[in-house]
Formats: sequence, structure tokens, C-alpha cells
Amino acid sequence: MDWLIGFGCSLAIAGLAYWKKSLSASGAIAAAGVGTVMYALGSLAWFGTLIAFFISSTFWSKWKKKRKASAESGYAKTGRRDAGQVFANGALGAVLCAAYAALPHPFLWGAFIGVMAAVNADTWATEIGGLSRAQPRSIVSGRKVPAGTSGGVTPLGLAASAAGGLFIGAAAWALMRLGASEETPGSLAALLLLGLAGGLAGSLADSLIGATGQVMYRCSSCGKEIEKKSHCGQPAVRIRGLSLCTNDTVNVIGSLVGGAAGLLLTGLL
Repeated sequence: MDWLIGFGCSLAIAGLAYWKKSLSASGAIAAAGVGTVMYALGSLAWFGTLIAFFISSTFWSKWKKKRKASAESGYAKTGRRDAGQVFANGALGAVLCAAYAALPHPFLWGAFIGVMAAVNADTWATEIGGLSRAQPRSIVSGRKVPAGTSGGVTPLGLAASAAGGLFIGAAAWALMRLGASEETPGSLAALLLLGLAGGLAGSLADSLIGATGQVMYRCSSCGKEIEKKSHCGQPAVRIRGLSLCTNDTVNVIGSLVGGAAGLLLTGLL
């Protein structure tokens, strides 16, 4: 019955997101699958935390979108999330949820908070940081880089990253209280700390890899450094990075780093 309810709820949410153009068709199918697993195998805290991430990240992606249009023009993926983005942000959380259902352990719960905090913090940093009036600086060299450059960070983006991680910790705590869940760590202070650590670690790792290993291109028309293979209606020239290290790959690595931070911190709490 849990599988049926989970599928129905997840399909309804994914369908609404597709209608609102927040998810592509493949993204909606992937989101319904991930949500079903989280609902059927986890408590409200697991499923609800996933939904909290999705709703908040969708909100910020829509917020003042026109002001962010220039910076986002070079991103590999913007607007409607596809299956690759959904799996990059949610698959690891679903795996941890399934593992916890089979063998409950605090480390798995702590890692889950770290993973969700990482993907949420990275999204908030990108969407809110894109509105910064200060020019981004490379996380590697510290030099100023154009807005939208992979690996560029701003004080506003860093603050948004921290807030995104704290939001996941607070949401998980509230959902545990609401669903009378007994996962540990379960105190507000512990979950906020896990969210903050996982969020900052994951989002900074994302920026670092984006500045060093992610495949990047240069538009042959306007000269802009971009993440995608074409720009201004023309093929772009590859300038650095590994072919397999795409935006989705970077997001997966960032979530792994966030999960590792959550797992290690759980062992210290």
C-alpha cells in the first residue's frame, strides 16, 4: 500500500512540476520514481526532506529569472530539470533511504542529511548567488571572473549555500516531529550542524571541481566560457576539462562529498 500511495503522491507532484515547466517529461518520470522509493521505504522525514529540497530549489530557480538570464545563458542546464538532473540530485538519497530501511543506522541518516543539504545548498548558491552585485571570484585563483563562470563564488552565494544547508536540517527536524520519527541524530542542533556542514562541503566541492575538472567550452561567436557545446547558434570550442565530467557529474560528486561530511560528523556527535 505504501508503494501505491507513494507512487500516487509522487506522480501528482511530478505532474504538477511538469505542468509548471519545472520538470521535463524525463525529469517528471525520474522524480516520480525517486519519490516513490523514498515514500515507500522511508518515513515522512525522508520523503518530506526530498520534497522540501525540490520545492525550495524550484522557487529560487524561478525567482527574478530575468535578472539571472545573462549568467545562466552559459549553463549546460537551466529551467526544466531533466532525468539526469533529478538522478544527480536525488538518486543517492534514495539509495541511502533503501539502505536504512534494510539496516537502520545513524550513519545512513546523517549521510542522507549531508547529501540533501549539499544539493540544496548548491542550488541556492547558484540561484541566489546569481543575483549578486559583486563580481564572482574563482575558487581556485581568487581572481574576478564573469558572472556564470563555473567555479566562481560570491559572498552572497556562500551565504545562500549556508542557508540552504541549514534549511534542510531544519526541515528534517520539523518533519521528524510531525511524523513522530525516531531517526538519530534527531535534535535540532545536530541536524542544523549536519545540514550546514554537508551543504558547505558539497557546494564548495561542486565549485572546486567545476573550476578544475568540468568540461568547458568557449563560444566561437561571443567568446563566452560556457558549459554546453553550442552558444549563439554556433558550435563551441572545448577549452578544458574531462569529457565525462559534465554538470550532472559534478553535482553527483558534490552530493557524495556532502554525504561524506554528514557521515563523518554523525560519528562525532
